[in-house]
Amino acid sequence: MVKPFVKSIGLLGGSFDPAHKGHLAITKIGISKLQLNKVFWVVAKKNPFKSKSFYSLSQRIKKARQISKSIKKIQVIYLDKIINSSRSIDIINYLIKKKKINNIYFIIGSDNLIDFHKWKSWKKIVKLTKLVVFSRSGYDRKGKKSIVAKYLKKKLININNKPIIISSSILRKKMRKK
Repeated sequence: MVKPFVKSIGLLGGSFDPAHKGHLAITKIGISKLQLNKVFWVVAKKNPFKSKSFYSLSQRIKKARQISKSIKKIQVIYLDKIINSSRSIDIINYLIKKKKINNIYFIIGSDNLIDFHKWKSWKKIVKLTKLVVFSRSGYDRKGKKSIVAKYLKKKLININNKPIIISSSILRKKMRKK
């Protein structure tokens, strides 16, 4: 009996304020190491942990599409209006229920792992997806000691990538100085 083909989907969410080569680098690594068929870059209107975005939503979506256009497996999407939420759990539930996607790799950086237990329905997120954590310089040690890392133990997928120096915060800082 032949097993049906199961698509593996990566989910990289955030404000992408702005999208940059670091997002691209971890996506390429994820596609390769996890054998992902597609990675959704889910642009959120607003990060619930930040006050406001530097760039407009349309600028962020446009930049994300520009920077990712050379990689066919990346699809930039905006779901906030469709699901009336930018919360990760609501996006995951939408993809599972409406799009029938069940093999989801939820991609975050080790900086996000530190406070992941503060995310809405974080235990449900890690139950419905495979949590993939990419190395972020200066955050790995704290991330590995986090509540979520201890909770998941061996189920956590840690990717030990080369340090990615670029970040949206650094880019915004440079833009403010101009």
